[in-house]
Amino acid sequence: MKISGKIVMAGLFSLSFLVIINAQEAKFKLYNPYRDANQQIDSAIEIAKKENKHVLLQIGGNWCSWCIMLHKFYSSESQVDSAINADYVVEYINFSKENKNLEVLKRLEFPQRFGFPVLVILDAHGKRLHTQNCAYLEEGRGYNKEKLLGFLNQWKPDALKPENYEK
Repeated sequence: MKISGKIVMAGLFSLSFLVIINAQEAKFKLYNPYRDANQQIDSAIEIAKKENKHVLLQIGGNWCSWCIMLHKFYSSESQVDSAINADYVVEYINFSKENKNLEVLKRLEFPQRFGFPVLVILDAHGKRLHTQNCAYLEEGRGYNKEKLLGFLNQWKPDALKPENYEK
């Protein structure tokens, strides 16, 4: 069997591309296994109180390609980034072999049952309002902008004000 040079070159290019992508993801350090996750959450709650926002926790790890993709999606979609900044204080809570943060996950009522990444919304008093399985925000091999914006709009502080519905 004779293999064409073009096929070999295409295969090497593809392999090189995957190595570059994996190397970039290996440098990704959004989640810090050495931070005190309880302190992260408590600080976010204090800021949320002052700014009349909710807390958005993204739980996952630097090892998780979908976690990396979700963060990059926030950053690359200006509408999503604006919606997050307008209504949420964001914290990235680590789950990794170095630190699984099991006590924090217990405090948050075991969001890891949905896999990673998983999003948890807290109000400005620290009450858990919602846990979101991110699989429902996906489309194909990425995230869906409309689904994510819908989720963010449904859980923002104004969406939960009774006066918006008592008419």
